[in-house]
Amino acid sequence: MFHGSATSADLNNTFQLKANAAIAVDASSGKILYDQYGSKQGQGIASITKLLTVYMVYKNIAEGKLEWSDKVKPSDYAYNLTQDPAASNIQMVKGESFTVQDLVNACLLPSANSAAITLAEKIGGTEPKFVDQMKQQLKQWGITDEVLINSSGLNNSDLPQAYWYPGTSQDSENTMSAKDVATIAIHLIKDFPDVLNITNKPEIIFDKGGNSETMMENTDYMLPGKAYSFSGVDGLKTGTTALAGTCFVATANQNGFRVITVVLGADESVYGENSRFTETQALMENVYSHWKIQTLVTKGQSIKKYTKINITDGKSKTTNLVADANLSIPVIDNETPGYQFNKVSENLTAPIKKGEQLTKVTLLENDRLGYLNGFREPEFSLVAQKSVQKENSIILFFKHLINKASS
Repeated sequence: MFHGSATSADLNNTFQLKANAAIAVDASSGKILYDQYGSKQGQGIASITKLLTVYMVYKNIAEGKLEWSDKVKPSDYAYNLTQDPAASNIQMVKGESFTVQDLVNACLLPSANSAAITLAEKIGGTEPKFVDQMKQQLKQWGITDEVLINSSGLNNSDLPQAYWYPGTSQDSENTMSAKDVATIAIHLIKDFPDVLNITNKPEIIFDKGGNSETMMENTDYMLPGKAYSFSGVDGLKTGTTALAGTCFVATANQNGFRVITVVLGADESVYGENSRFTETQALMENVYSHWKIQTLVTKGQSIKKYTKINITDGKSKTTNLVADANLSIPVIDNETPGYQFNKVSENLTAPIKKGEQLTKVTLLENDRLGYLNGFREPEFSLVAQKSVQKENSIILFFKHLINKASS
């Protein structure tokens, strides 16, 4: 059942990035398209942390606990960070309050650490309590191998000791695997796709009309018009620390095929900090040149070797089976997956309604890279193409009598 010139494992063996870890996934299904040490733990993620911080903001807004228009005053701890030229930030007038929307924008575009902390303290009461909420969210997604100590991604050495997460040390920093990061990114995009209306902006005004008004530039240099622009890119987040190196989570949508990539610790020997963009470009080019979205099943289509099923006590002895919906998935170099049918009774008893689900079909792919946590091979249902009414009771009585006599 499998055809094609290459498998995902083949490409993994022949294509390598200059980075500590990298992964590419289909943003719709969670299918892993490329994996270079993607499960390796202990990778610094720096300001990529803010994707999870922003997810928690969106979640609290969805739950009615927060409003985009709510004004939040930064604590002295958060404000003082704006005075540190070594920390990524925006300038704020002391004592002023800012909307949740402005603070989220500041997290995502210029990667303002003070904005992340302000949001964390607003939601959690304290940043450590907010971190506990972040950890609980990761646990719900099946991520348990992370080290998470703050909402910004900074190393503890850059922060006052009084605000360190309990039990951490001076060199503690947020770490995860590239696969973990991809899981955060896919949930953010799937659950709150409006975030892309922020990350796709090259610049946004902060505190418009206020005393801290300033133009914030997006640190994503792969957006249209930027130095490393790539077709379809509309997000997502950069990150840099001494431990993490230069990192980038990107997403692009080409002809309806959205991909998420993660590059951690890009080799800076040639392009410096911009290596995260050149390596992401190479990864996206590789993915989009080999993977394509293919419609494997269309609604109403019959599947070979399982076109009909027997019906007992019906006016018809069989009913045709057809797919209940379209199914499109990424395939590599036109490879065709096989099918695995769930068990179904050989003889169903009438009545059967048109559209009634009679079995599920799982796609079998010639692929060893698998899926992100919480995602799996796609399925579709086979349903009855037509209704089968129950036979007249008198006719059934004589049919059963004849069958009993002949048995």
